[in-house]
Amino acid sequence: MGLPLVSAITGNQALWRPVGGLLLLLSVMVQAGLARAEDQGEGYSATVRVDATGDSVAAARELARVDGQRRALVLVIDRLSGTPDSLKLPKLDDKAITDMVESFEVANERMSAVRYLADYTFHFRPSKVRRLVHSTESAPAEVNSGPPAAEGGGKPLIILPVYKDSGGTVLWDDPNAWREAWGRRSADSGLIRLTIPLGDASDLSIIDAGRAEAGNPDALTAIARRNGGDEAIVAVATARRDGDNLVGLELSIKRYRSGRLVDTHGTTLDAYPGEDTRDFLKRAADTISGEIASNSKKNPSASYEIRIKYVGSSDQLRSSLAEVDLGLDGTDPIWRLQLSGATGAR
Repeated sequence: MGLPLVSAITGNQALWRPVGGLLLLLSVMVQAGLARAEDQGEGYSATVRVDATGDSVAAARELARVDGQRRALVLVIDRLSGTPDSLKLPKLDDKAITDMVESFEVANERMSAVRYLADYTFHFRPSKVRRLVHSTESAPAEVNSGPPAAEGGGKPLIILPVYKDSGGTVLWDDPNAWREAWGRRSADSGLIRLTIPLGDASDLSIIDAGRAEAGNPDALTAIARRNGGDEAIVAVATARRDGDNLVGLELSIKRYRSGRLVDTHGTTLDAYPGEDTRDFLKRAADTISGEIASNSKKNPSASYEIRIKYVGSSDQLRSSLAEVDLGLDGTDPIWRLQLSGATGAR
């Protein structure tokens, strides 16, 4: 259509000039559009995985968005600077970062009553990002990119809270006041990160309360890997009641790595006089998570697994190890290898 029109008006200066001007204007507009498209390309966008827990799923979603946009901005700045961590952002409040976001997209949402997971892609305003970079290149300052990562960038420990009460033994079934308490526990330390599976259809198909309590190796391995970890901790809480009142918990904590039991311990907690049941269960979850973190710190070797293949009896193996000043304690399936004369080593 364009060529016949131009041919028909060739030689007519009165008509040719406006059309030529229109073509020139269209050319400028196309170039400007391409420039804007390039300006707002992938260089100013980043995708992050968010995982947050709050008093409600709405609160968890908002926490996830705020944390995600901050981490995404750090990724964009690192990409633009070309050398990660070489450029430090000033401390920006959440509103300032939100103002820099042009749009965002959400995918792979998963949620429970108090937890929210998703993949967020944030698209930042190029002009504001460039202005921020320019203003900080000559005076770098501290960056606040969120909570510290787990030690060694470690994978999370997957917690399976099994609750045994007069109503039976539950893991995913509602109500599970013990599982809810883990969702409300205090923030994890920087040493470890504990993750409670959402309990969606896929989780239910992998493991249930019975298989968790029995230590089914295939199920424990699968549920840990599905949630990004190598280890699963089965935290069994057995209720002690005085009539209708919860007065205590018998706690059994078993830690599995690749489906193999590597640590176990038990403890008893009593409710304070007049303590609310929800508060007591949250205190119990905080206590157990604190013990897990403390044991990981005291026994960093617990993060590694030693396998010994030996043909013979356990007594013969002890004798052989004793020749190189090593002692073997414990019994199947948990054995403790330690220097002769040492206590508590593992």
